[in-house]
Amino acid sequence: MIIGIGVDVVLVTRFKHQLEKAPALRERLFTPAERELNIRSLAARFAAKEAVAKALGAPAGMNWQHCQVDVDAAGAPHVVAIGTVADVADAKGVKKWHLSLSHDGDVATAMVVAEG
Repeated sequence: MIIGIGVDVVLVTRFKHQLEKAPALRERLFTPAERELNIRSLAARFAAKEAVAKALGAPAGMNWQHCQVDVDAAGAPHVVAIGTVADVADAKGVKKWHLSLSHDGDVATAMVVAEG
């Protein structure tokens, strides 16, 4: 059963500008493991975090660092939810996440399906 679907698009140059303008934003949005990635990968991960929030109904109080995008041995991305994000997901009955990331040129996209 599908609990929620989220899609987000991020303009890479605009996102880069925001990170340069507010350096603390990188620490607020990303886990230590994510912070050193290139700007296109960061933009795609931010899109994924936004898509996760949308799939959960965008509840207030979720911590951005409680949602991390990891990759498996084959390079496929997956959502790792802990803390506030896991609490909301559990309350909504989410058992599995499906994640697709893409970036091409100046556009990074993510689509998330939360499955119960």
